[in-house]
Amino acid sequence: MNWALRFLGVGNSLAAPVLGSASAVIERAGQPWLLIDCGQETLSAFEAQYAGLPDAVFITHLHMDHIGGLERLFIKTYFDPSRRGRTVLYVPSALVPAMHARLADYPGVLAEGGANWWDAFRLVPVSKGFWHDGIHLEVFPVRHHLPDSAFGLRLPGSVVWTGDTRPVPEQLERFAGNGELIAHDCALHGNPSHTGLADVQREYSALLQKQLCLYHYASTDDADAMRAQGFVVAEQLQRFSIAEPSSGLVQ
Repeated sequence: MNWALRFLGVGNSLAAPVLGSASAVIERAGQPWLLIDCGQETLSAFEAQYAGLPDAVFITHLHMDHIGGLERLFIKTYFDPSRRGRTVLYVPSALVPAMHARLADYPGVLAEGGANWWDAFRLVPVSKGFWHDGIHLEVFPVRHHLPDSAFGLRLPGSVVWTGDTRPVPEQLERFAGNGELIAHDCALHGNPSHTGLADVQREYSALLQKQLCLYHYASTDDADAMRAQGFVVAEQLQRFSIAEPSSGLVQ
């Protein structure tokens, strides 16, 4: 089976209008299998690439450049009887209360009433992992703002998506030990909640550095500077082939 990771966007929150909101699609046999995050620019990129809407979304954390597109997805899904209640949202359980407060409670999803925000979706709270389409994926906490406020995702043997994070070498040693492609938050310069190139060079082994594909940066100039240091840096809509998952297949 042909598996791939396609970056719909690679920019940080300020660069998203130009570089796209940081998000990606795991593709299976050329078709969208799982969308990772849905920022303000994501849904437009998804529709342009696949001529449809996502059937399943995993949410890494609740900053608006990662969930800002869910309001439009609600509208498109709720008012389509064939899709209402069918779009799966995999959300780390620690995030569900804040996500409900941020998206569902205010200001009321429809001015005329009569609808709950969750009516459009099928919420699946997740902790250490979840099954999607017969395959098990793993979820792990990363270092963004507060503890348990951001999470990474692993498709075993295929790909690890860090989401927004500082370096997490102990997690990648555990979750990227089978040669997975590691899609990692990285800008040219780091800050207290995001990884910078110097952090990657300091914190990660040479082996892990070879597995990295960097995204969530500020400009194309910054991307070129990181490439000049020998790193793979993703571009918007770029597609990377990944290995077939190594475990969790339902026979």
